[in-house]
Amino acid sequence: MRVIQMVSNISFGDAIGNDVLALNDLLNCAGYETAIYAEVIDPRVAENHTIFSALPLPGLNKDDVLIYHLCINTPVIQKIKQMKCRKVAIYHNVTPHEFFLDHSFSLFTSCKDIREELKKLAGTFDYCIAVSSFNRDDLINNGFTCQIDVRPILIPFGDYEKPPSRTIIDKYNDNNVNIFFLGRVVPNKKQEDVIAAFSCYVKNHNPNARLFIVGSSEGMESYREQLDEYISLLGIENVIFTEKVPFDEILAYYKIADVFLCMSEHEGFCVPLVEAMYFDVPIVAYASSAIPETLAGSGVLLYEKDPLVTAGIIDKLVTDENLRNSVIEGQRKRLMDFSYEKTSKLFLEYIENFIACK
Repeated sequence: MRVIQMVSNISFGDAIGNDVLALNDLLNCAGYETAIYAEVIDPRVAENHTIFSALPLPGLNKDDVLIYHLCINTPVIQKIKQMKCRKVAIYHNVTPHEFFLDHSFSLFTSCKDIREELKKLAGTFDYCIAVSSFNRDDLINNGFTCQIDVRPILIPFGDYEKPPSRTIIDKYNDNNVNIFFLGRVVPNKKQEDVIAAFSCYVKNHNPNARLFIVGSSEGMESYREQLDEYISLLGIENVIFTEKVPFDEILAYYKIADVFLCMSEHEGFCVPLVEAMYFDVPIVAYASSAIPETLAGSGVLLYEKDPLVTAGIIDKLVTDENLRNSVIEGQRKRLMDFSYEKTSKLFLEYIENFIACK
């Protein structure tokens, strides 16, 4: 019996790709014959891993288990329906297509297609694992009736102990307040709302501040242009777009950050929130999608988008040491729920129970 993972693509630094890699290591250590099959593999990932194989899949028998990471539309889904093996979906959610209407026709149609395809996939999988209860509810709302368990993304925290970029730390680790958001520059992440709160903060509380927006805008050039125009309209400086950066630089931005500000309106889990917990960076986040579940009472949750209020909260976190320490302590407690030991054990229990229940 084999337990094979399949994903549409493996991107460098992508949370889903990292989850796939971590699960492969876990399955391998548990003694399963396993492999990863992908349509597109980022060369930067492939050069550090020899575990990938290109599609098509090998012949799978009725006892083999195929784990498909369901997140974007791909023609291979149609082939999965015809396979005779046992099928498990790990659901990472799909961004609602409306976010992309004005910026990317390809992403708009891809997300729209997979949203429509979800209802057709309801009877395809024997079992599902959702990375949040928010995602589980989405599957149920799309007609899935198989058993659906919840398992957070598996995060190998040991990677965060690697040396951060000294260049970034030496350049920015000064007396200025550093506000930070990590995520692709895409409309659902709502970087404009992060910028609006930052503008209120520098104008009303502290002009000696920077905003780092870390993430690629590739394919979203029109959205990035709108953000640049918005910054110009607000008349603010020190908004730094890094685009995609190496991992050691990401670590450095967490090291120098005073506040992690997330105003996203759609997240299936949001790994950067957990990363901010790990680095003791106080979190301020808008209560959308899976974000309240991921925080679970930790950080500071916003139920409305008022940039003046958000700026005031940021100022309190920066200037009130007792409040800051209290928020960090709550985040540390929540972080324990995402420990590698806990989430890996949960995943293996789910898979072994599924295998045993033929």
